[in-house]
Amino acid sequence: MAAEAGADRPIRIALLSYKGNPFCGGQGVYVRHLSRELAALGHRVEVIGAQPYPELDPGVELRKLPSLDLYRQPDPFRTPGRKEYRDWIDALEVATMWTGGFPEPLTFSLRARRELAARRGEFDVVHDNQTLGYGLLGSRRLGLPLVTTIHHPITVDRRLELAAAEGRRRRYALRRWYGFTRMQGRVARRLPAVLTVSGSSRREIVEDFAVPADRVSVVPIGADTRVFRPDPATPRVPGRIITTSSADAPLKGLVFLVEALAKLRTERPETHLLVVGNRPESGPVRDALERFGLGGAVEFVKGVSDTELASLVRSAQVACVPSLYEGFCLPAAEAMASGTPLVATTGGAIPEVTGPDGETCLAVPPGDAGALAEALGRLLGDAPLRERLAAAASERVLARFTWEHTARATVTHYRAAIAAGGRPGRSGRP
Repeated sequence: MAAEAGADRPIRIALLSYKGNPFCGGQGVYVRHLSRELAALGHRVEVIGAQPYPELDPGVELRKLPSLDLYRQPDPFRTPGRKEYRDWIDALEVATMWTGGFPEPLTFSLRARRELAARRGEFDVVHDNQTLGYGLLGSRRLGLPLVTTIHHPITVDRRLELAAAEGRRRRYALRRWYGFTRMQGRVARRLPAVLTVSGSSRREIVEDFAVPADRVSVVPIGADTRVFRPDPATPRVPGRIITTSSADAPLKGLVFLVEALAKLRTERPETHLLVVGNRPESGPVRDALERFGLGGAVEFVKGVSDTELASLVRSAQVACVPSLYEGFCLPAAEAMASGTPLVATTGGAIPEVTGPDGETCLAVPPGDAGALAEALGRLLGDAPLRERLAAAASERVLARFTWEHTARATVTHYRAAIAAGGRPGRSGRP
């Protein structure tokens, strides 16, 4: 059985992450910063992760639990050589990919269960970062209390991509790819303790996964305020708008920002956009860039460090979050912490981060390029408004959204799970 962890005794934590890239998506960012702050509080944290492996700070151990890395660049959807197969889990991973599914949440959970079974006496609690695979359900039999973070249900991504998909073949492929969300819903309904990052995500989890509301607790995440902070020495680049977009996906709403930029440049030709993310080689964003002739007005940068990202954010006159939905929205919190005035949509949890319209940002409806253009133009043309919003936004982040706050609140849930002994939840739905 897991050791008892008293109110002051350090906790031994196994933090699971089936994807840990700190430069693409929020899960890797979450693992890196939460693990660092947990270690700073005196707890022992071991991250158990698969490719892309997380980048961790000193004081946090990494146990590599390799998959076959079927989606690595530059050869995604590769077929492994015969000598790469190690066991039946590898065969399952390849077979699921061959039939159009996404295997990593399931196969990582099976490998993680095997790892935890071999080392059950080394941890007090297991914290799963949105894997939600069947293998995790065995943690109770191992005597390991389980806490799971669901940033937001991936069913939200599925709905938005299906709505934007053209053609029956594309919709079929998406349904097959997102088939793992059925497993995630079944697992979520049997979990004893679920953490999520916002009230909006909590509602989605209750509605989409049918998890009883009393089992879902909100623990907001935060910006790394050691790095993302105002710096008057950084010059602002006139007309620069910055945004973060990890993929050419409908969820991020980048195509609406590109359209808004085209509208803005008719009156403000110096306006340009810096996108932190990959330049899409195909899809609606690339098509919009060509249609509006904006190739020279939009720059994409990728693979930047936190320090470099913070400097880029501070160099912009305005930051923008055009997302249709966000489970929390780290880019908004980081811009606010950096003292860069913000225009953001009201999609998902973004208003929980930014606060009321006009106090810390200018808010617009999601999917409305005209409203985006109007708000961006207003902010670019009003220096006193930019200064007022930036100052209020920085204060809001420091008071509510730091990683130390996140770590302390998470530890409270660890201790509750340990005290409860990891008893499983029950649900009337399978």
